Amino acid sequence: MRTNIEIDQKVIEEILEKTNIKTKREAVDLALKEFLRKIKLKELSEMAGKVSWAGDLAAMRTD
Repeated sequence: MRTNIEIDQKVIEEILEKTNIKTKREAVDLALKEFLRKIKLKELSEMAGKVSWAGDLAAMRTD
């Protein structure tokens, strides 16, 4: 999807300088994916202690 946005040029230049990312598009795509990953990790951590599991772990472990 093509979208026009204004991005701080200094930030983009610094990202390109400090990484092996070659294009602005790649930098923005990676930033969005990383942001989404952090949101999902936060959601996952909020589930801690709220999910119950019943099973026999010893029976599941087969070598």
